[in-house]
Amino acid sequence: MTTSEIQVTKAILREFFEDFMENIIESDVVVVGAGPCGIAAATYAAEEGHKTILIERNFHAGGGMWQGGFLMPKNIIREPANILLEEWGVKLKKAEDDLYVCDSFEMVSKMLAAASSAGVKLLNSVHVEDIILKNDRVEGVVIQWFPATKMPLDMNFADPIAIKTKVVIDATGHGSVLVSRLAEQRPEIKKPVGCGSMWVDRAEQETVELTQEIYPGLIVAGMAATSTYGAPRMGPIFSGMLLGGKKAAEFAHEKISEITEEKVRIKD
Repeated sequence: MTTSEIQVTKAILREFFEDFMENIIESDVVVVGAGPCGIAAATYAAEEGHKTILIERNFHAGGGMWQGGFLMPKNIIREPANILLEEWGVKLKKAEDDLYVCDSFEMVSKMLAAASSAGVKLLNSVHVEDIILKNDRVEGVVIQWFPATKMPLDMNFADPIAIKTKVVIDATGHGSVLVSRLAEQRPEIKKPVGCGSMWVDRAEQETVELTQEIYPGLIVAGMAATSTYGAPRMGPIFSGMLLGGKKAAEFAHEKISEITEEKVRIKD
């Protein structure tokens, strides 16, 4: 049996567009940013049965997990976040006190495998350039291929498209991209102030505490929450980001349940 180039092309196009139409264009949860927080949030949201989309502007997912600290591929995790990684099959070695260490490539690959197994759909090389804001609620995101955003201004005339969803999670890290865009349109939302100086212990705690719904339909999580409120940065340790992602997914589940109950109430 021979395989033609056109057969390969048809298979890619058919599967991509069928998947996009059936599973992506309308979803329950959109997570923007596929770093440790975003992957964790997407995985837990999908495990709750929600149709979940994970969007990453880079070619690859994983964010800062790939190279650990100082370009050394070892990642540090603190209790109790080690339990999350153990559930996903990551091998951890006790370092000292409540700290664990693992290989960065194993952490990323097994987290992404867990997300895929849970049903998460990943859009990589995709830039979220705006939110859909209607009736005082975030109802989706506006996306564009990331390479298109790098075209010269006089050539960058490609219009973006929209994805509708019930909940959006801003896991964009230091940039707090979606919160920044929301602040431009809603004066009651303060612009992100950026992260403070490194303070591992406090930052790990506040990264989780500050993960919250900042506006109806928009949850800010992980480093995006840290940057939004000016909390310290934690440096090369990932437990706060993982736990922040899990907390964001729990918030998303609650909000979707409330939306569902409201629809039932109105229908009755």
